[in-house]
Amino acid sequence: MFTSNKKIIGIIGAMKSEIEAVQSMVENAKTVKIGGTDYVYGEIYGVNVVVAMCGIGKVFAAMCAQAMILTFKPDVVINVGVAGSLSEKLGIGDLAIADSVVQHDMDTTPVGDPLGLISGINMINFPCSESHVKVFEECAKELNANYEIGVIASGDCFVNGKEMKKKITDNFSAISCEMEGGSIGHVCYMNQTPFCVVRAMSDCGDENSHNDYSQSLAKASHVAFKLLDSFLRKM
Repeated sequence: MFTSNKKIIGIIGAMKSEIEAVQSMVENAKTVKIGGTDYVYGEIYGVNVVVAMCGIGKVFAAMCAQAMILTFKPDVVINVGVAGSLSEKLGIGDLAIADSVVQHDMDTTPVGDPLGLISGINMINFPCSESHVKVFEECAKELNANYEIGVIASGDCFVNGKEMKKKITDNFSAISCEMEGGSIGHVCYMNQTPFCVVRAMSDCGDENSHNDYSQSLAKASHVAFKLLDSFLRKM
C-alpha cells in the first residue's frame, strides 16, 4: 500500500466525531474498503498513516484492527477517542493514557478464573507500548492537559452507574472505561504489533453521564484530536 519505507502508524476510532478530523488531514489520501470499513491511507506530517472508523463495540474494533494489521502492517496501532472517567482525577475533557488495557466484561469466574481473564492465553492486562506511552505523556504535558496514566477497561456496555464503576475499579484499578481499546489491544498482542490507547473524558461513568452528552462528546473529541495531532508531529 505504501511506496516508502517510513514507519506506518495505524489509527482507529469508533465514531465519526473521534476520527473525521484525522481523516481530513491525510494527504495523497486513498481509500480501501475491507469488511465494510473504509481505511484511509496516505501521509500526515510526512508520516505514513492509515486511519479507520471501526464502529462501536469490541467486535467491530477487533475486526478493524485485524484487517488493518494484515493489510497495512503498521508499526504501531493507536486507538483514540472518548471514554468515561473512573478516576476522581479525571473530569470532562481530561486525558487517560493507557499503560495496559483489559476487558472488564470477560467473565469465566464460574469455572474458577479471575474476572477479565482471556482464556487460552491466560492474560488479563495487555500492555501498551512503553515508548509510545512516553511520547503521548510528553504531548499531554506540552498541551498543559490534565492527564493520568493507568489501566483503561473495555466492555460492550456504556457504563453509567456507581455500582458498575465500583466493580471495574475494584477489580482492575482502571482509570477509564470505553468499548474498544481492550479488544484492539488483544488483537495487537496476538499479532505482536505495538499499540497504545488514549482517551479524552466525555462523561464520568455515572447516572448523570447522559446529561449534555453531545456537548461533552464534542469537547472530548477535540481534546483527543489535539493530543493525537501533537503525537503525529513528534513522529
